[in-house]
Amino acid sequence: MAQQVVMPKQGNSVESCIIVEWNVQVGDKVAVGDVLCSAETDKSTIDVESTAEGVVLAILYEEGDDVPVMVPIVIVGEEGEKFELPKKEPSTENPKEEKQEATAPENKQAEKAAAVVTAGEAQGSSPRARNLASSLGVPLSSVQPTGPKGRIIERDVASASGQPLSPVARQQALEQGVQTPQRGSGIGGRVLSSDLQEKPAIATPSRLGEVSEEIQEIPVKGIRKVTARRMMESIHSTCQLTLHAQADARALKRLRAGFKNAKSELGLNKVTINDLILFAVSRTLLEFPAFNAHFLGDKILRFGHVHLGVATDTPKGLLVPVVRNSDVLSLRQLSEETKSLVDKCKEGTIQPDELSGSTFTVSNVGAFGIEAFTPVLNVPEVAILGVGGINLKPVEDEDGDIIFVEKIGLSLTMDHQAVDGADAARFLKALMDNIASIDLLLAL
Repeated sequence: MAQQVVMPKQGNSVESCIIVEWNVQVGDKVAVGDVLCSAETDKSTIDVESTAEGVVLAILYEEGDDVPVMVPIVIVGEEGEKFELPKKEPSTENPKEEKQEATAPENKQAEKAAAVVTAGEAQGSSPRARNLASSLGVPLSSVQPTGPKGRIIERDVASASGQPLSPVARQQALEQGVQTPQRGSGIGGRVLSSDLQEKPAIATPSRLGEVSEEIQEIPVKGIRKVTARRMMESIHSTCQLTLHAQADARALKRLRAGFKNAKSELGLNKVTINDLILFAVSRTLLEFPAFNAHFLGDKILRFGHVHLGVATDTPKGLLVPVVRNSDVLSLRQLSEETKSLVDKCKEGTIQPDELSGSTFTVSNVGAFGIEAFTPVLNVPEVAILGVGGINLKPVEDEDGDIIFVEKIGLSLTMDHQAVDGADAARFLKALMDNIASIDLLLAL
C-alpha cells in the first residue's frame, strides 16, 4: 500500500520549509532513513528522510517550493501501484490542487504531453512555469530565473508577463520567441502584435552621463522574510527607548590579554571580549530581574535564570542562538557554549529549539568600528543590549588632569511598556560598573 512521506515539523516556530534540492526521482528505490531532499527553514538547512520503504511513485513539490510542515511531499509504494494524489496545501507557487488518481507512468506521460517548450528550456524550468508561460505567451528565453540552480519557476514567469497579450500577440510571441513589453499600446496597456519586438531593446546612452542599468529582483524569503516580519512586529508592538553609555574597558583588555597567553589546556585562551561582556550581562540581570523578562501585554513573565540570545551574522542572515542558564555557567563554559552555537548558525546546522526561548539579547557590532547604535527589541523580551567598539576617550582624573581611557560603547533598548527609563538607567549603570571591574566580578 502506498505511503505518504510528510515534511517534518522542526520546532514550534517553523511553519514551512523551502525545498532546496531533491536527492531522488520518481522510480527510485528508497529505504527508511534515506535522505529524500534537503530543505531550508527560516533558520537552518535540514535533511528530510524517508519514513517508508519502496519505490518513489510521486514527488508532490518541486525545488524552490515553500511547503507547509506536516503535509505530504512524496508517495512511496510498490512499483506500478495505483495511488491517490493528496490535495496539496497552498504554497507560494501553487495555491490550488485537486485530487486525482494516477500511476507513476501515467503521470510522466501526461507531463510530456503538456510540454510546450523545447527540451533545453524544459530542463531549466518547472512544469508550472512552462504552463503559465504558454498561457500568457511569454517566451521562457525572456524570463529571468530565480529558482534553485538557476531554474525558472512560476513566479519568474508571472513577474515577466507584464500586461495581458492579445491572442495574435500571444501566438506571435511563442512562435518567434520575441520579448514582450511590460505595457502595450492597446486599451489598458494590452500588448498587441504591433508592440512586439524581434529582439530585446538594448539601452544605449543618448547623451553624456547616461548609462544602461540592470536591475536584479531578489525574492524575499527564508531567514530574510522572517527577520523582516519580526523587525516590523517589534517596532509596531512595543514602545522602544534607547539609552547610550560607555564603560571603562581597561579591565576587559587586561583580562583578554592575560587569557590569550594562558595555556590551552585551561580553556581560557579563546575567551573573547564579547564572552566577558556576556558574563557581565548574565550576572547583572540577576540584580535586575525586571529586564530578564517577557512582556506579553496583559502580563509580564520574569525568569529565574538568564537565557542569553546572541545576535549572530551568518551567510543566510541574522540568527539569535540562545545560551541557556548563562547565569550559572562559568566564563569558560559560557565562552565554549557561545562559540558552539555560533558555529552551528554559520554552518546551517543549528536546531530550531536552539534559536528560541531567550530572555535577553546581546548584539555586538564593535568589530565593524561602530561606537553606538539603536538595537531593535527581540520581542517579547523587555530589553536588548547593543555593544560597540573600544575607543580612547578623554576623561578627567582625580587630579583634574585630562587622560585618555579605553571605553566600550553600550546601547540599551528597552520596552517602556514594561520598565521605566530610570530603571533602565540603573541597570545600565550597574552593568558599566561590573564591566569596569570584571576581574572582581569573576572572583565572586
